[in-house]
Amino acid sequence: MAEDAPETERGERIAKWLARAGVASRRDAERLIAEGRVKLNGKLVTQPATFVGAEDLVQVDDRAVHEPERTRLFRYHKPAGLMTTHRDPEGRPTVFERLPPGLPRLISVGRLDLNSEGLLLLTNDGALSRRLELPSQGWVRRYRVRVFGPVDERALAALARGVTVEGVRYAPIEAGLDSRKGDNSWLTVALHEGKNREVRRVMSFLGLQVSRLIRVAYGPFQLGTLPEGAVEEVNPKVLREQLGLAAPVRRRG
Repeated sequence: MAEDAPETERGERIAKWLARAGVASRRDAERLIAEGRVKLNGKLVTQPATFVGAEDLVQVDDRAVHEPERTRLFRYHKPAGLMTTHRDPEGRPTVFERLPPGLPRLISVGRLDLNSEGLLLLTNDGALSRRLELPSQGWVRRYRVRVFGPVDERALAALARGVTVEGVRYAPIEAGLDSRKGDNSWLTVALHEGKNREVRRVMSFLGLQVSRLIRVAYGPFQLGTLPEGAVEEVNPKVLREQLGLAAPVRRRG
């Protein structure tokens, strides 16, 4: 096939194909290729610029990967005490071990740390996961945060200008006091970046100890009344409206 043929004619780049199949993000799929774990029609794939057609067989670790299905997105109410990973080297329980049966292979949109809870978005499309994680998406992550310690409302308001903690610069954060009882308070915190342990590190910088961290919204998607441990699929129509995305369908040979 001509080298300059458009991607739609040659097929789809294998890393993108693997991401849409829910195997891994595109970046991690490229890592799988570099590690020699991906085959196309029985031959080892050595270049990310390898294309997959409708009749091709793709294997990862010698196991066949099913052709990508339509993009699906799920809301999950993560309990505290679960790692947001498929395998934990320390043997701690993971989100994916506790999901209800009958779901496709899913990956998370970002992460919630071990002791955090609340809304976690899950998808079968690695490319979508990466897209929704990017700060350029402009989506607000909103949290309810219980803290221990004296709350300075002026210091909370100052976070709207951004803050640097131990050499790490955090973008503007909206934080407000909701209620206070003794030394315990509930805050609402909203941020755009969602850097690793951002809420906990910024609260610690303000002299506050986080005792509970619940994500209640990720962009337009809300935790709402979803019970702890429950999963609910986002309606495909809502997916299209919120993301401007027509869910891809399985190609037929």
